[in-house]
Amino acid sequence: MRILVTGAAGSGTSTLARALADVLDARSLELDDFYWLPDAQPYSRKRGAEARLALLNGALQAAPRAVLAGSPMGWDTVLEASFDAVVFLYLPTPIRLARLEARELQRGGTLRPGFLDWAAAYDTGLAEGRSLARHEAWLAAQRCLVLRIGSEAAVATHVATVLQGLRDGNCLLD
Repeated sequence: MRILVTGAAGSGTSTLARALADVLDARSLELDDFYWLPDAQPYSRKRGAEARLALLNGALQAAPRAVLAGSPMGWDTVLEASFDAVVFLYLPTPIRLARLEARELQRGGTLRPGFLDWAAAYDTGLAEGRSLARHEAWLAAQRCLVLRIGSEAAVATHVATVLQGLRDGNCLLD
């Protein structure tokens, strides 16, 4: 079983993916860990496309049950088609930005230049990478179950919503 939790930065993808992985006895994987090189300045140097895909595929082969957090759009068509379900999280920009600012300050005490501007452009699609329009087009092309969550409920509530959606879609293996 392979589930992807995706959405804009600050929508809660990592938090929900970890919680789902715990409940489903699956491995939680954060796509940022494969996309970015480890560095003294986190999130500053990208890993090459072939290298990140090889690392991710190795991690997935070692974990037949996995919940991934992030956005693999454009990484690899085989990877993109390998999900049993995709959970798409959406929150309005002001909520996401407040979450991101708090997270950035908690992690390093400073805000990364340009990061909040990039995250704020998600709904308009003006920034490079993830955008609402790109996500909607990608989601429309998926052949697996797609669940959408657009509220700021507690993580436990989102977990229950996803589990029910997986059951209803016959994607939950006991």
